[in-house]
Amino acid sequence: MIFVTLIRFRGRMTKEYIEKTNKIIAGEPKVKVLAFYWTLGRYDAVLIAEAPNEKTVMKMLLEAGGYVGTETMVAVSREEAIKLL
Repeated sequence: MIFVTLIRFRGRMTKEYIEKTNKIIAGEPKVKVLAFYWTLGRYDAVLIAEAPNEKTVMKMLLEAGGYVGTETMVAVSREEAIKLL
C-alpha cells in the first residue's frame, strides 16, 4: 500500500529535531520511504511511503506526534483506479 502524508512541523527545525524524526522513521522497518520533500505553503513536508497496512503507518506516525502534525491518505495508482471503473 502507498501512503501520502502531509506534515506540519510542531517546532522550529533543528538538527536534533531532524535526528529524532529520522530515528522514528528508521525504527519502523516495514515502512519504506519512497520520497520525502520539504515544501512551501500550508504543509511543511510531504512523505510518500510504502507499507503493508494502515496500522504500520499509524504506529510510526503516532510516535512522531510530538514533533509533527500529519494528515495521511492512501494512494492508488491511476492505472489501478481505472481498473475499478
